[in-house]
Amino acid sequence: MKENHLIDLDEEKSQLGKVEISPEVIEVIAGLAASEIEGVATMRGNFASGVAERFGKKAHGKGVKVDLNEEGITVDVYTVMSYGVSVPEVCKKIQENILQTIETMTAIKLLEVNVHVVGVQLETDKQEGEEDKQDSPS
Repeated sequence: MKENHLIDLDEEKSQLGKVEISPEVIEVIAGLAASEIEGVATMRGNFASGVAERFGKKAHGKGVKVDLNEEGITVDVYTVMSYGVSVPEVCKKIQENILQTIETMTAIKLLEVNVHVVGVQLETDKQEGEEDKQDSPS
């Protein structure tokens, strides 16, 4: 594994120079691709990304871990599903969308995309949050 943890795009060498993509870029692309799928309520982040979001910084790579090793690149996605959806179907759509989006945007072929469902969000959770906002004085 490389010391600088950058992904070289060797396939298309040109006389213009070298292209490297940071794993954080892959995380952001994968996070956005997963969030697009209907049935994904939220992405599960860590404490730091939760604090950053409270201060207005959107963490697009939240809930995504990219692992670079000798065999290839593995993406792990941690999601919270909406109640009532077919979890296997939504997970398959997440995997397909991440694979296709990353390949289209970066020309990188992933080794695998692992989806970890870490929770289920009930619709009442959203509705209660909206009611709290309406009840509070502006």
